[in-house]
Amino acid sequence: MKITLLCIGKTTFQFVEKGMAMYEERLGHYCRYSTVYIPDLKNVSALSKEKIKQKEGELIIKELKKCRVAPHVVLLDERGEKFTSLKWASHLQKRMNLSGDAKEIFFVIGGAYGFSEEVYAAANEKLSLSDMTVSHQLVRLFFIEQLYRAFTIMRGEQYHHE
Repeated sequence: MKITLLCIGKTTFQFVEKGMAMYEERLGHYCRYSTVYIPDLKNVSALSKEKIKQKEGELIIKELKKCRVAPHVVLLDERGEKFTSLKWASHLQKRMNLSGDAKEIFFVIGGAYGFSEEVYAAANEKLSLSDMTVSHQLVRLFFIEQLYRAFTIMRGEQYHHE
């Protein structure tokens, strides 16, 4: 099983980079994990929000098409399904059991304005991490920690206390 976090733009907060590096290393004990960054669009001041979402969406779709087998695509989206940490771990385990080793799961964090309709159409599911609005840079660290937490729950390890 390979899990990829696909993000628009580089992380500009050093503490987010350090936190992500720590959890990426930890995740190496549970799965093949990578983070892919799609560069921010240039010269967008004259573009509408919809045009920005469309252009970012084209780049997301292009990245997804690089997979030799169609990946399972999960959008991190405010309108997505919400889980407790325990239910999220169970949901992820079921997804991994259905997928087998040959499948990839892509978790996608869009830009500041969200996703284009084409990206929504390409997605298999949507996941919401909070009812609150969270910076698309901070959500990267929040998500990777929750992914790590899910694996420790699945293995019965002492990271999660409930």
